[in-house]
Amino acid sequence: MAASIFTAVPRAPPVAVFKLTADFREDGDARKVNLGVGAYRTDEGQPWVLPVVKKVEQMIANDHSLNHEYLPILGLPEFRAHASRIALGDDSPAIKENRIGSVQSLGGTGALRIGAEFLRRWYNGNNNTATPVYISAPSWENHNSVFVDAGFKDIRTYRYWDAAKRGLDLQGLLDDMEKAPEFSIFILHACAHNPTGTDPTPDQWKQIAAVMKRRFLFPFFDSAYQGFASGSLDKDAGAVRYFVSEGFELFCAQSFSKNFGLYNERVGNLTVVGKDADNVQRVLSQMEKIVRTTWSNPPSQGARIVATTLSSPQLFAEWKENVKTMADRVLLMRSELRSRLESLGTPGTWNHITEQIGMFSFTGLNPKQVEYMIKEKHIYLMASGRINMCGLTTKNLDYVAKSIHEAVTKVQ
Repeated sequence: MAASIFTAVPRAPPVAVFKLTADFREDGDARKVNLGVGAYRTDEGQPWVLPVVKKVEQMIANDHSLNHEYLPILGLPEFRAHASRIALGDDSPAIKENRIGSVQSLGGTGALRIGAEFLRRWYNGNNNTATPVYISAPSWENHNSVFVDAGFKDIRTYRYWDAAKRGLDLQGLLDDMEKAPEFSIFILHACAHNPTGTDPTPDQWKQIAAVMKRRFLFPFFDSAYQGFASGSLDKDAGAVRYFVSEGFELFCAQSFSKNFGLYNERVGNLTVVGKDADNVQRVLSQMEKIVRTTWSNPPSQGARIVATTLSSPQLFAEWKENVKTMADRVLLMRSELRSRLESLGTPGTWNHITEQIGMFSFTGLNPKQVEYMIKEKHIYLMASGRINMCGLTTKNLDYVAKSIHEAVTKVQ
C-alpha cells in the first residue's frame, strides 16, 4: 500500500493554555487549582451563565417570528450597530458623522483576522506584506499568529512590560513608536492587557496617541474585556474613544466572550472608523468579500442575545450589573491574594497584584517557580507566570498564597 500523502505533515505543538487545562483535568490531586483557563469562574469554580443571558435566551426561544435564514454577510445589523455604539459611546463624533462601519465576526479572533486580511490587502496601498506590524512584548500569543497567517512578513515587538518594576515600560513603548516606520500597524489592548493586566493611564494614552498621530501609525485595538476590567463600560473604552476624538482612522476588534459569558457562541465585532462615510463603505465592501470566503456569513444566536440586551434599557442595565458582579469578584480576589502574600512576608513587592486590572495578573514568578507550583503544589498557571484571578476562590486562596510563598522562597 502506498505511503500516506500526509506522511510529511509534522505534529504541531499543542496550544499552551488548552494543554494546561487538559493536564489539570488529568491530575487526581484533591488540592489542584487551575489558574490558567481564560474564562470567568464563580467562587465555586464553575462557569457562570449571566442571568440576563438566561432571560434573553428564553425570550428568543419564545419568539416564533424568528427562523434560521442566513444573516447578511456582514452580520446582524442591530448587533453590529449596538456593538460599535458601546465601544465608541453614544456621543461619538464618528457615529454622529456616519463614518463608522462594522463586521460581525467569529469572536474577537475572527475580528482580528478579518481586519488583518483587509490591512494586508488594502492598507495604505495594496499587498502590504512588508508593512511592519507591532505587537506588545508580551502579548496574547494569538496576535502574532493571526497576522503571520494573514500574510504579514515583518512582525515586530514594542516594549511594554518592565519586569524590574512590574509595571508599564512607557518610555520604552514611546521610543519604539518614535522609531517605527511611518504607517506601521500597532496592535493595542483597549483595556485589561493580556497577559500583564497592566494598562496605560488616561494621561499615558494621550502621550501614546500624540506619538502615533505624529508618526502616522495605525491603531488596531483589541477590546476583549470592556466592562470586565473596571466594572465600567465607559472607563474601559476610554482609550478607543480618545483616539477617535483625536481624528484617527482605526480598527477595533471586540469580543463578547468574557463580558457576556458567551464563550462558545463566538460573538465578535470589528468596528471600522474612517475619515468619511464613503471611505468606510468601500472598506466594508472589501471586508464583505473576505468574509464571503472565510465563513460566508455568521451565526445568529449569540449576536441576537447581545443585540436584544443592548437595545433594551432595562436589559442593558441588568447586563451592566452582571458585568460588575464579575469585575468586583476579580477585584476582591486581587486584594485578598495581595493581603495574604504580604501577611506571609513573601519576598518582593506585591502591590502590582492590585495595581493590575482585568482577568489576568502577571505574578512575576519565573519559569522554575511556575514548574514548582505545577509539579509540587498542583497549581496550574502559564509558564510566563500569568494567572487568571477567576481561578482563585475563598476556598483555595490560602493554599495558593502559601504555595506562591514557598515557590518564591525555595526556588530561584
